[in-house]
Amino acid sequence: MTSRALAVSAAICALLAGACNGRQAGSPAASSQAVTPDGRPLQAVVLPDLSQMAESAQKQIRDGYAALGRVQANHSVSASEMSLAYGEMGKLLMAAQYPDPAEACFLNAQMLDSTDFRWPYYLGQLYRTKGEIDKSRALFERTLQLRPDDVSTMVWLGNMYLSSGLPEAAEPQFAKALSLEPRSLSARYGLGRAALARNDPKRAVTYLEEILKQDPTATGAHYPLSQAYTALGDSAKAGEHLRQRRNRDIVPADPLMDAVNELLESPQNYETLGIRALDRQDMETAAAYFRKGLALMPDSPSLRFRLATVMNLTGDAEHADALFAEVVRDSPEYFPAQFSLGVVLQSKGQHREAIEHFTAALGQRADYAEARLRLASSLVRLGRAPEALTNYEQVAKANPDLVEAQVGYAMTLARLGRYREARDRFAQANTSRPDEPVFAQLLARLLAAAPDDSVRDGARAMNLIQQVVARRKTIDAGETLAMALAEVGEYDRAAGVQRDLLAAAGKAGLPAVGQRLARNLALYEKRQPCRTPWTDEEMP
Repeated sequence: MTSRALAVSAAICALLAGACNGRQAGSPAASSQAVTPDGRPLQAVVLPDLSQMAESAQKQIRDGYAALGRVQANHSVSASEMSLAYGEMGKLLMAAQYPDPAEACFLNAQMLDSTDFRWPYYLGQLYRTKGEIDKSRALFERTLQLRPDDVSTMVWLGNMYLSSGLPEAAEPQFAKALSLEPRSLSARYGLGRAALARNDPKRAVTYLEEILKQDPTATGAHYPLSQAYTALGDSAKAGEHLRQRRNRDIVPADPLMDAVNELLESPQNYETLGIRALDRQDMETAAAYFRKGLALMPDSPSLRFRLATVMNLTGDAEHADALFAEVVRDSPEYFPAQFSLGVVLQSKGQHREAIEHFTAALGQRADYAEARLRLASSLVRLGRAPEALTNYEQVAKANPDLVEAQVGYAMTLARLGRYREARDRFAQANTSRPDEPVFAQLLARLLAAAPDDSVRDGARAMNLIQQVVARRKTIDAGETLAMALAEVGEYDRAAGVQRDLLAAAGKAGLPAVGQRLARNLALYEKRQPCRTPWTDEEMP
């Protein structure tokens, strides 16, 4: 940007703090038809109804509108200066999600200065969000003419080509973007989808698997991967990726859109930005955004709750707990805070108090599965297993794929001494969900260590747990293997496995687990089997 443009931008920012010049919302920014310095007519920019916005955002937009009017009225400004004024107002309206007046601003900015790549870029983004793919594509093409090496524009243009059914045109855009930015996930994502669209699933797998190696949290890659593996005839991998799919797109780093997203000064916008930072695990930035929002709306329960969540995640448990309690006190209907305070109390062993908050959360949202699971867990700890069983069953019926509900229900059956029912429940889950080794492991443990002689089956337990250990070598799986070995009379091997597990628990800093392992080791050394499938601490 030139020094003159910077000066104009600074002048506009100064005007943002000024009065609105008496203009009413809904009136054009100038009293007569606005024109370019050489007399060409410009599009009228009319403010929409702002009454539903936060006062801070209303003032920001009205002040910006007044600033634009003053630039229009100043006959000494150049076309580029007027272009910048329209562009800045367009960004503000775009941030506030008013696409129509934003479009008018950007069209004017582009007419006044056709050399600035930002205005076709922002127009391209506006049309993209409105689903006007052809317009968006043409504007991204124009942006690249003005700025040929802009990686984010290449990726967005490639995406528009894919949306238009033109993978052969999309592929070179993604390839060039990747050559300029070799770690670009969005460019690889585009190449993978382009390869898939061109019936080359093998190459699609290569690109998409590279994304997950680079960033396992890039869950948007799972769905096209499932499609690619389906095309290759690998149904197991296709199913695995399909189960991990999330509706989260992989988009390029985008400084221009970041500038727009951060522009609006409203509690809602700061909350949205904070949530995005949380998704990136950038706790410091998230906390800063939530605090900015609270400066504008100090009593917002959602902002206070989210700030407390960040505090908790960053180890400031004392202040987080106090803030959760404040939100519950001031806004008892805000069920996420009720739930979080319940979790805090549950972690401290205060189960009666935790139950009150889980119940309150469920009173606001009866289908809150996680709250009901937590409620059931605290009920178990207070010796109210039948009530817990009812809650586990309710969640399991509503969410048949929720592993925690199925596990909690079956383990509570075992706690009630209903070992046969628990065994059958685990067996059914293991048959229907072979992809979840936890069911095989828990079934093996029950078969190895149930107090009911009619339920135990050491040989079957060994067969199951050996398959699990081949897939996942965890302390829990190893502990179950030792139980099964003891049940079939191989006490020396059971003791050897248990000693290895004790050493691993010591290295991992798990003293409570070590104590439990030591108790069972003493049994095996005495050539006695285990008859306690799970201790109280292991119950869900």
